[in-house]
Amino acid sequence: MPELPEVETMVRGIRPFVEGRRIAEVRRCRCRCKPISITPSFPQLARRVAGQRVDQVRRLGKRVVLDLLRGESLVVEPRMTGLLLLSDPVDRAHLRVEWRFDGRMKHNSLWFWDRRGLGTISLYTADEIARCLGDDKLGPDALLMTQRQWLQSCANTQREIKVVLLDQRLVAGIGNLYASEILHLARLHPAVPASRLRPAEVRRLSRAVQAVLRQAIEYEGSTLADATYRTALNQNGRYQSVHRVYARADKPCGTCRTSLIVRVVQAQRSTFFCPNCQRAGSSAAGLGNGRRPKRGRGKRASP
Repeated sequence: MPELPEVETMVRGIRPFVEGRRIAEVRRCRCRCKPISITPSFPQLARRVAGQRVDQVRRLGKRVVLDLLRGESLVVEPRMTGLLLLSDPVDRAHLRVEWRFDGRMKHNSLWFWDRRGLGTISLYTADEIARCLGDDKLGPDALLMTQRQWLQSCANTQREIKVVLLDQRLVAGIGNLYASEILHLARLHPAVPASRLRPAEVRRLSRAVQAVLRQAIEYEGSTLADATYRTALNQNGRYQSVHRVYARADKPCGTCRTSLIVRVVQAQRSTFFCPNCQRAGSSAAGLGNGRRPKRGRGKRASP
């Protein structure tokens, strides 16, 4: 978290109040917590950005990009707990940076808030953004990836399909939460090697990616139990109310109503799925033919 739906919600939330406006100043907020990564140094970034006008606000994978009129771009990567807020910060202890804008509007400041300090803020030239975040670094955006691209990408790797969905070089924007939701809707076992998926299954996967991500954007993302994610106006997302499998281990599957949701560990991350709706089959690596797998005891997985 945040993943594509949350970041897209941030972009749509701040765009009406940021796009076309001139940045009057950039201020580093007082914070005693772990400092976030800022590139170049904050004084240099603040000096280069002050006085520039925001030409466009857009999303690049899981990043928010503010394109400036002079050709540079501010790239904000929220990572685990970062938020872009226009009003009512969750608390002031974790505010990191404030952008102040000229003019009189309802919201004249944009804050970056980050509880764990894992987020990053970078100021890139056009060449730098192409080098650091170009096509060789990020795959196609998950909302734009075609069925043909999915067929090609799956055919070229034997990795488990859940792990493939998390590879940002293959497809940009999907994270751990939505990967589990997508695979459930597509009725695919998370441990099936991508190369063994039949064309009809890949097409099902492609449709599920679109359906889950677009619905999650409509619901303005997922606010989990820790209540960390908030919209730009400090409101909860609503998609968590319709999660199919994520964080629902040992609860009945709402689709088939006959099996309990199972949690397993893949690549040090928690995966949630229904063993009835998402049958393993003979091609699933190491998890048997639909039988309830072991829980990965002894290893702590990220949710």
